[in-house]
Amino acid sequence: MDNVDLQVLRQVAQWHGAGHGVVLGTITRTWGSAPRPVGSLVAVRGDGQIAGSVSGGCIEDDLIDKARAGVLAGGVPQVLRYGIDADAAHRFGLPCGGLIELVLEPVQPHTRLTELLQRLDDGQRVRRVLTLATGEVQLSDAGAADELLLDDHTLTTHHGPSWRLLMIGAGQMTQYLAEMAQALGYQVLVCDPREEYTADFAVAGATLLRGMPDDVVNELKPDGHTAIIALTHDPKLDDLALMEALRSPAFYVGAIGSRVNQSKRKDRLKEHFGLTDVQLARLHGPVGLKNGARTPAEIAVSILAELTAVRYGFRVPEPVLVSAAAAPPAAESGCVV
Repeated sequence: MDNVDLQVLRQVAQWHGAGHGVVLGTITRTWGSAPRPVGSLVAVRGDGQIAGSVSGGCIEDDLIDKARAGVLAGGVPQVLRYGIDADAAHRFGLPCGGLIELVLEPVQPHTRLTELLQRLDDGQRVRRVLTLATGEVQLSDAGAADELLLDDHTLTTHHGPSWRLLMIGAGQMTQYLAEMAQALGYQVLVCDPREEYTADFAVAGATLLRGMPDDVVNELKPDGHTAIIALTHDPKLDDLALMEALRSPAFYVGAIGSRVNQSKRKDRLKEHFGLTDVQLARLHGPVGLKNGARTPAEIAVSILAELTAVRYGFRVPEPVLVSAAAAPPAAESGCVV
């Protein structure tokens, strides 16, 4: 499952390959309460068809009008700004006087979309430099930084997953998580040394690792853009991963299991592996937002919701049950509740 911007790039390549004129737009700056973040993509075909979004509708309508009128058909990139004054902000539906700046580039062979998509399909992170005066594009391996940069001469963007998710265990829930996480922009890795679980595991775009969990975590070298989740219910595997993950800078470390099992797990990690109370306090367990999820797909959604909250610096408080009839039976709620 591709993330939104990768879907836009694939649509652009398809349209261009079919002979349509296409303009690719990238948000380069926002001020105020702009509805889409910097780096978001939109594509407009010459007849007005559109893929992706930058504002939720209003600016897209203007881009469609411009495309149909041939205004965007020039041979070189251009910079457009929307919402600079109060009247324009009202016209384009930008809240609180927000402002959006776009770089629009007509898609040509030298846009190198096919090569970019091939590198992204190979799991690479790619640095793309667009020369504004000519539309020429240079591609290279992305470094540690992933900032978007626009100056008078070039637009530099980065593509591919800048966040990593390592899951321990190749069970059913992992399959849901792996597919959904890719849509949120994660590079997905699955570690499981058990042949009976890995023999039939196959999720497009996910990397399967068969080493022992502690070795895999160490080789991964987790950083502040890495999340690690233990999902096997097997202490011999989960504890090995958590032992190393909780000592790392990973932004999120979680483990499946009931509150009782989490307490026992922390005792083991402290007694046998010497983890400190500060390190153990970083463990999210039971993993995921507490929303009554019961099925593997529902639990996957709750886990990714919590990942998203932590990633953006939010702490979601314990929920308040508003309907006793909606509460899952206690015997079925050991994983998340």
